[in-house]
Amino acid sequence: MLAQLSIRDIVLIERLDLSFNEGLSVLTGETGAGKSILLDSLALALGGRGDGDLVRQGCDKGQIVAVFDLAANHHVRDILKQNDIEDEGDIIIRRVQSADGRSRAFINDQPCSISLLRSIGPHFVEIHGQHDDRALIDVDAHRLLLDAFAGLEKDCEDVASLFSSMKVADRQLKEHRQKIETAAKEADWLRASVDELEVLSPQDGEEEELAESRSHMMKAEKIVSDIAEAQDSLSGHHSPIPSLNQLLRRLERKAAEVPGMLDDTIEALGRALDGLSDAQNSVDAALRDSEFNPKELEDTEERLFALRAASRKYNVPVANLAELASTMISDLAAIDAGEDKLHELEHNVQQIRADFFAASRNLSEKRIHASQALTQSVMAELPALKLERAEFIVDIQTNEEIAGANGIDQIEFHVRTNPGTRAGPIMKVASGGELSRFLLAIKVALADRGSAPTLVFDEIDTGVGGAVADAIGARLETLSKSIQVLSVTHAPQVAARAKTHLLISKSQSSEDSVLLSTNVRDIDLQERQEEIARMLAGATVTDEARAAAAKLLSNTG
Repeated sequence: MLAQLSIRDIVLIERLDLSFNEGLSVLTGETGAGKSILLDSLALALGGRGDGDLVRQGCDKGQIVAVFDLAANHHVRDILKQNDIEDEGDIIIRRVQSADGRSRAFINDQPCSISLLRSIGPHFVEIHGQHDDRALIDVDAHRLLLDAFAGLEKDCEDVASLFSSMKVADRQLKEHRQKIETAAKEADWLRASVDELEVLSPQDGEEEELAESRSHMMKAEKIVSDIAEAQDSLSGHHSPIPSLNQLLRRLERKAAEVPGMLDDTIEALGRALDGLSDAQNSVDAALRDSEFNPKELEDTEERLFALRAASRKYNVPVANLAELASTMISDLAAIDAGEDKLHELEHNVQQIRADFFAASRNLSEKRIHASQALTQSVMAELPALKLERAEFIVDIQTNEEIAGANGIDQIEFHVRTNPGTRAGPIMKVASGGELSRFLLAIKVALADRGSAPTLVFDEIDTGVGGAVADAIGARLETLSKSIQVLSVTHAPQVAARAKTHLLISKSQSSEDSVLLSTNVRDIDLQERQEEIARMLAGATVTDEARAAAAKLLSNTG
């Protein structure tokens, strides 16, 4: 509940510190005393739109601090934890509004965004008036109220979870189907490429071996003619070896005739012939080494060129062709396996959709049943609120084509204010006063379900009096037994039922005799009687009015 509200330098409020109790608290005062400023300040603290004009004249900034006492398991604490905001003890909201239009917000002294404040504000306080019945303006809130009345929160969570799962499954199926379609377009190319690479069958290090062999054979081809010429010179028809052999034999025969004269010559010719013989052997060996098969060179070049052509075609090094072939084979296997996965995903989507729609139909049945009970509860409240001829209707349109996180129902509160007239949406059919009373009847029917821990009603009793005002007061008092209720009222019948009575007045500022300042104080029983008498009599309070006020207080005490 709202425990404390402190306001500094906002419009006519110079300095104000209020404490609030459980139950029904009323705020009364003469017109123009500043009741609306108080509610506007509370709305600003809860994320309302800031404006530099809200700052009190002559001040640089204004500030509102609201302290809330919330249960340890209140869902707002989970939201704060998700935003890394400490939530131990009371929740303290502070809003600082500068005169230049800038605005800052803090929760438990930690800076936060205005959007976060605005999102959690309705979880703290609901403010309702003749022209701001937010629970009825937003059609989505009608569904929330019905679900809260019937206690269907768990069913709604299950439906929302299934819807989320269905969306995820649909997306996965769509993505996989697109992947399969894309892969199918490449499958033929992949298969042809795999066949080509399997036939080519590239081996590790093969390119280097082939290149080296080709280079060796090409070099050998260039020098083989020179070696052959050398062989012909040494072993062919023009070889000097036979002539030198004949000359050496003639000299050896004649050496005996001239002892010592030819010894050196014969020795030199022997050495020459030995050298020529060695050269002849070396040339023969070189020729043998240089011999190669042209077909082998052709085969080597053909293989090497095929590998390099594949390298260019697939834009990978020759050394990676084998790895590429393996990858392509895996891709083809994935395409084949993808078809099986596609069937699995399709079955999963069908199953989740079936579960979702089954849960949604079950939820819809519970809502229809609950709508009848809610209608009866609200209708029971209408006669005392001078709406005895009106009819409250929970309109439920079920259509699986509008399926969403909230199920398959479109829920809207309709009313018929007079017999014979056409029922229609409550916001279009009911007048401002009727709308407030319908809201009050709905809130009483729901008690503390589907409501913030603090409800603020801003002059919902305007335009009514007597028994109707008393009925409104009685219902506000009933509500206050389960949640905190604050009511700005001009009805003495409502004020008399309050547990706490706050009187709003206006006086001259303590700092400036020209400026006025709004003040609020908790009044005792005697002052309450005088204030209620004023509300009954107007400007001049009579003894009759005081007696009537005393009677009201005694009857409701």
